[in-house]
Amino acid sequence: MDWTLVGGLAAGLLIALVTAPVGVSGAVFLLPVQLSVLGVANPAVTPTNLLFNVVAGPGALWRYRHDGALRGDLGRRLVLGTLPGVVLGASIRVFALPGPDVFRVLIAALLLPLGLWLCLRALAPAHRRPSPAGELTPRALTALALVVGVVGGIYGIGGGSLLGPILVGRGMPVARVAPAALTATFATSLVGAAAYALLSLVSTGDVTPDWRLGLACGAGGLIGGYLGARLQPRLPERALRLLLGGLAAALGALYAAQALN
Repeated sequence: MDWTLVGGLAAGLLIALVTAPVGVSGAVFLLPVQLSVLGVANPAVTPTNLLFNVVAGPGALWRYRHDGALRGDLGRRLVLGTLPGVVLGASIRVFALPGPDVFRVLIAALLLPLGLWLCLRALAPAHRRPSPAGELTPRALTALALVVGVVGGIYGIGGGSLLGPILVGRGMPVARVAPAALTATFATSLVGAAAYALLSLVSTGDVTPDWRLGLACGAGGLIGGYLGARLQPRLPERALRLLLGGLAAALGALYAAQALN
């Protein structure tokens, strides 16, 4: 038995179970596990992470669709911005940020502030207002999605995993943001994975995904995402935000320490 694949399946299931209720695919937390525990090569870890999103995404999305939570145009607006961004991010990742030291700094720079911000929003949540886009105009929302898509393409998270916490932090309800953010993550991960496949033809680095491990993690995420989306109405929102924020901050601090050493 290949215990690496078993570990990937278990990691994908547990992470998606916790993160899907708040609109995060789990890839943002799976990536450090792939690097430090499962031994995925760098930079191939990024397209492997995108492969996880592609396989795992339909589980939560099917459940949200079954519950009628995919109505509205928020998901479409996020996808319009993140799709071109993830292609640009993939190009930057392959040609400008291939080194592991730079990648550790990038992980720390993303996870540490994101985790602290999630904890602060959980401890002192903003007053929710009935704005259709978190008080952002459609143009501003698309521009934000574009920037996040670039970051997501570099990091291998698709973009929705960052947009979800940002919009929830601006006061939008998790029940509305979560399905839209996961939709954006799934769509941009499809495009991002295809972009890395094309870039692998012209790059000298190892940018081909680890197909077996990516599929194993994705299979776990497919199950965990479905269960997480189903459990969303029964889970305390503040506790989930604190858990995600604490985990992200801890991982960010760990990689910051490794980068400094």
